[in-house]
Amino acid sequence: MKDQIQQVKAALEEARSGLNNLIANEEALERVAQAANLMIASLKNGGKVMSCGNGGSLCDAMHFAEELSGRFRQDRPAIAAMSLADPSHMSCVANDFGYEYVFSRFLEAVGKEGDVLLAITTSGTSKNVVKAAQAAKARGVRVVALTGKSGTPICELADVAIVTPAGRFADRVQELHIKLIHIMIELIEAGLAESTESKEKENA
Repeated sequence: MKDQIQQVKAALEEARSGLNNLIANEEALERVAQAANLMIASLKNGGKVMSCGNGGSLCDAMHFAEELSGRFRQDRPAIAAMSLADPSHMSCVANDFGYEYVFSRFLEAVGKEGDVLLAITTSGTSKNVVKAAQAAKARGVRVVALTGKSGTPICELADVAIVTPAGRFADRVQELHIKLIHIMIELIEAGLAESTESKEKENA
């Protein structure tokens, strides 16, 4: 039991170290705000936000979208967001074209100029996420990358790349990703609420 408690403590300390490093990284924090502002601008102009990722990152992508289209902290109108995660589409495309096309093919179908893609990959090299970003750029869709390594293909494609290195393994990176996802949602809600309040004042 003592060994297990020490393992729990060590894991929490490693997670805390990653969070402290992120808090101290002004450039990363600035990019979180930049990413949220890109999304706010798109939504104000009638665009939408899409998201994709693999494994735990796909769960994060789905969580991001449902908190916007559903509800996060505020009762407010639904926000145009969707994850590229339909299982029938993914199995069809993986079977007919290959798994690396499951997100790019979806984006080709629904992505419009002025939309934003949140591309999540802890390694920064996931082929299907990179291809989604390439498809996005070809269609005038802005790309926000959420990753764990700088200098990777997803960073090179991104309009805004948020890098959160946090330890030896992907799970520590993902723990920071979900925090930043929640913060971006909070910023988006606040930004859209301000826009609504300004319009109401103008029309009063």
